[in-house]
Amino acid sequence: MPIDEKPKRNPKWNRDEIILALDLYFRTRPGQIHSSNPDVIALSVLINKLPSFEDKPDQERYRNANGVSLKLSNFLAIDDSQGQKGMQSFSRLDQEIFNEFKGRKEILTNIANNIKAALNNPEIKLALNETDGSEVEEEYEAPEGRLLYKLHKYKERNRTLVKKKKMNHFNKFGNLACELCGFDYERIYGSVGRGFAECHHRSPLHLLQVETVTKLEDLMIICANCHRMVHKGWIPIRD
Repeated sequence: MPIDEKPKRNPKWNRDEIILALDLYFRTRPGQIHSSNPDVIALSVLINKLPSFEDKPDQERYRNANGVSLKLSNFLAIDDSQGQKGMQSFSRLDQEIFNEFKGRKEILTNIANNIKAALNNPEIKLALNETDGSEVEEEYEAPEGRLLYKLHKYKERNRTLVKKKKMNHFNKFGNLACELCGFDYERIYGSVGRGFAECHHRSPLHLLQVETVTKLEDLMIICANCHRMVHKGWIPIRD
């Protein structure tokens, strides 16, 4: 490496990686936060199986056991219930996700387990890697992380099932109005909007089972605006 060339740095931890690390943190005693801990080593291996959402210029050190243990020490610094100093170099995203899940540890574990299940299923993992990655860059990234968001979208894009869902809904109600807000593309846009609607998988991402076959009743007719907001974390208020 030339003298004046700085070593390339790996990207910052993303939401999926932080979620997995936080789940391990809540299951690890402070004294066990070190790079020799088998669970820390296993998590390093698991994280490196995640779809490559970013470039990894330093592949050898990317999320290695030392890096994972440092991330857990970041949480130790954030966690005021422990009364320990930890590593103070935590990011704003570390703190946001910690605060988001510190009172929702069961949901956090469900999310982590579903990520692991997806990564350990060769067929699903291949499908997620091959899925068009454009949604990864969307502003409306789901709180549960990119991988489960992609899994959710993958299940929603079964063309045969979506076509059948739309047909059944239209035959029953005579329209494809959004089941959340009532917006009907054909009513507003005329023939241009005929047959246009999106399908949303009803299961919350943290409960979405990797290997469960999607059924018609699992899908709902929804407009694009509501779909984006639901994926962003909006919970519709029902009368």
